[in-house]
Amino acid sequence: MFESCYAKPMTKDCAPPFTLPEWIALAPFEEFLGMRIDEASNGRAALSMPFRAALCQGVGLMHGGAVVALADTALAIAIKTLLPKGTHFATIRMGLDFHAPVRWGVLIARASVHEQKERDIDGEVELSTEEGIRVATFRATFRIKRQQKS
Repeated sequence: MFESCYAKPMTKDCAPPFTLPEWIALAPFEEFLGMRIDEASNGRAALSMPFRAALCQGVGLMHGGAVVALADTALAIAIKTLLPKGTHFATIRMGLDFHAPVRWGVLIARASVHEQKERDIDGEVELSTEEGIRVATFRATFRIKRQQKS
């Protein structure tokens, strides 16, 4: 969907060269990595991402950055199911515990929102392979953008 904008430079004060088709949707980076939204509702989301050679680190395992990207995106999608359309929010804290490497197949992320305190939302993501091998546990806090005073 977004292939035509992948190489466009982002410059100061420029508008994004794309528009998301709907509130619960993947952005260009996530599409580029091959992510897919499998489920999203009621503060939960399940996303998947196939392991392609482009996601390898030096010895052929899935790069940790790809794992983190899927986890962060899964939690963001879970949060979107609870917020009004168009709400701006961003990750402010994250941590990931690795349990096993990804060597092949599809990585699955199951995200859930745990708590909201004022503008901060905490959640967790369990990542596993399609065979059920537990890969990692991700925890993060997102912050909702402060409303501008009129």
